[in-house]
Amino acid sequence: MTSLSFMSSLLENILYFQAGLGVLANIFLLVFYIFIILGHRPKPMDLISCQLTFVHIMMFLAGENFWLADIFESLNVENDFKCKVTFYTKRVMRGLSICITCLLSVFQAVMISHRNSLLAKIKHRLKKYMINTLFYIWSFNLSFSSNLIFYVGGFTNVSQTKQLKVTKSCSLFPMNYIVRSLILTVTTSRDMFLVGIMLTTSTYMVIILCRHQRQCKHLHSITPCLRASPETRATHIILLLVFFFVVVYWLDFIISFTSILLWIYDPVILIVQKFVVNAYPTITPLVQISSDKRITSMVKNLQSQCY
Repeated sequence: MTSLSFMSSLLENILYFQAGLGVLANIFLLVFYIFIILGHRPKPMDLISCQLTFVHIMMFLAGENFWLADIFESLNVENDFKCKVTFYTKRVMRGLSICITCLLSVFQAVMISHRNSLLAKIKHRLKKYMINTLFYIWSFNLSFSSNLIFYVGGFTNVSQTKQLKVTKSCSLFPMNYIVRSLILTVTTSRDMFLVGIMLTTSTYMVIILCRHQRQCKHLHSITPCLRASPETRATHIILLLVFFFVVVYWLDFIISFTSILLWIYDPVILIVQKFVVNAYPTITPLVQISSDKRITSMVKNLQSQCY
């Protein structure tokens, strides 16, 4: 029992460190994107990346025992209302994360597509309707997760009410088997569809990159090929993020699906799941910061001004 509590305490400390690192990295990246969008000529994908960064910040803030929960406690808000808001916010942001990541993958596939391909023909149209697409994505996810508000609330007594404890103070209320199956089916179908699109576009981008490399070898143009273009570097980064997202998603999906299906949650497994869920929004800004030359050049300019 002592070892279990020690492990739980250790995992919670790691979770706090992960959340703090993720929030700081995403805030830095969000400020950078806002500065670029308002003051300079932004790249086509900067608006999408800015949205994704904001979503990741909200995912952390809606986490248990983090700032949003502390705000509710300071305002003396009822636990039931706090649970509904935080749980709803987390579900919406989770849906937005997968949708915007999918949009990022699709957009990059269109951007590097051959000028004679079918995707290239909608390149300019995609830029034109990007804001509308983001608006529909937000509207869809805000409405899609609204049904869960009726099934979450403050935790009382598991043995009497058969609630599924999802945090220390919040739980899911008992659901009809048909309702539970319907929610799982619809949510899983949405996620599988988006993951399928990401895998398809990623495969398409890998094929284009391999074809480009073969063309370079065929033309014996070794020097230009060794220096990757900005589009190629951006494609590599997005492929890395998509691959990491899919791995994290499947781990989260297996834990969530098994827990809801069996209607049981272990505290240690709950902490592990939070660590898995927070891994993607923590790693993403660090990868983007380290790979974006505009950020490194901006930091160097600031250093030169200070010294």
